[in-house]
Amino acid sequence: MAVARRAADAAITALAPIVWGSTYAVTTELLPADRPLLAATVRALPAGIVLLLITRRLPPTAMWWLRAAVLGILNIGVFFYLLFVAAYELPGGVAALVGSVQPLFVLIISAWFLGATMRGRQLWACLIAVGGIAMLVLRSGAGITPVGVAAAVLGALSMALGVVLTKRWGRPPGVGIFAFTAWQLTAGGLAILPLTLALEGLPSSLEPRNLLGFAYLSIVGAMLAYAVWFRGIDRLTPLAVSFLGFFSPLTATLLGTLLLGQGFTPVQILGAALVLASVLMVQLSPAKGDALSDAKITDQVSVADGSTQQKPDRTAI
Repeated sequence: MAVARRAADAAITALAPIVWGSTYAVTTELLPADRPLLAATVRALPAGIVLLLITRRLPPTAMWWLRAAVLGILNIGVFFYLLFVAAYELPGGVAALVGSVQPLFVLIISAWFLGATMRGRQLWACLIAVGGIAMLVLRSGAGITPVGVAAAVLGALSMALGVVLTKRWGRPPGVGIFAFTAWQLTAGGLAILPLTLALEGLPSSLEPRNLLGFAYLSIVGAMLAYAVWFRGIDRLTPLAVSFLGFFSPLTATLLGTLLLGQGFTPVQILGAALVLASVLMVQLSPAKGDALSDAKITDQVSVADGSTQQKPDRTAI
């Protein structure tokens, strides 16, 4: 029963990176050229404001205002901006390949923040997945720029830290997943809005395809996908969640293949199989007895009256 429940949670959570796999195609085909800050802001801020208006729920304490800001900056503001920089700079799926180091960052950060230990099986799964992504997306002549590589690596680091902290802090009692998503989307969007206005400004005009791209990324790629993602973080270990992110480059490659009318090569098929195998290695690991799952944390959680109470030790990640 527990295995079936975890499998169902993993399948639902995987919908988010599957949707995110379309980001690269939407960015290059539908959005205005060379505007990563604008793309990041428009993707996050409208979705966050709409969810705030729907849920009508704000952080209950000063501590949660601070936590929402930190999580919003890491999971949304910084990550979105760096994601779009990588998407503009790195063609041919290279951005997805570089960003696939995120599970390794999760392993390291979990050990740092939560005192967890890394197991050989988890490290092997990371290496197998990165190798599979390389076989899946790399093409001869793929362009690589230092700016794009740095953006992809730092974006993966920002998201990994956000995943671990989201799991560590959890949510305030009585706060639903859509309100929690709204806080982060709004905080992340507000954090980068001044930079957008100062460095890029607003476009003088937008074409219908630009509006379509922004609407898709904001409604589907942010509002809905992040609610599913944060639900998964709530129910799965950070490592299990981060490995589901490998579905993003897998989806991106599949979409590119379908749009361009090209078939998968034998090397790509093998790469996809390795990625799926690595995901299964992590998802099917026993929940108890796993070194990363056994890390215990004690934290302060906010209660309805604004005070705090001690949270008992529990399986943290």
